[in-house]
Amino acid sequence: QVQLVESGGGLVQAGGSLRLSCVVSGTFDSISAMGWYRRAPGDQQREWLTTITNDGGQMYADSVKGRFAVSRDNARNTVYLQMSTLKPEDTAVYSCHVDARVGGRDYSRYWGQGTQVTVSS
Repeated sequence: QVQLVESGGGLVQAGGSLRLSCVVSGTFDSISAMGWYRRAPGDQQREWLTTITNDGGQMYADSVKGRFAVSRDNARNTVYLQMSTLKPEDTAVYSCHVDARVGGRDYSRYWGQGTQVTVSS
């Protein structure tokens, strides 16, 4: 079983910063990509934000490029999201994901429960 727990969400004023963390625990063979999505209030779909590969390669959605930065600590099985210059439209539940191999099977994607980020104007 793979568990992901996010932390670091909260209320921040527009223009401010927050740093989210996501710790992966449980039993797994290996981890490959990690990343973040968000779901804004009233939206049915999650919005992909960023992915970081296990060798540090990074990809970003246009909506957050230049403002958000993803990083990971492989020794701690942790992925981070540094968010800067936050806008009210960044208000959402932010969820991390990890692609993990369990019991020798193919990689599967696992999700955290999410952490609320609210940006006030």
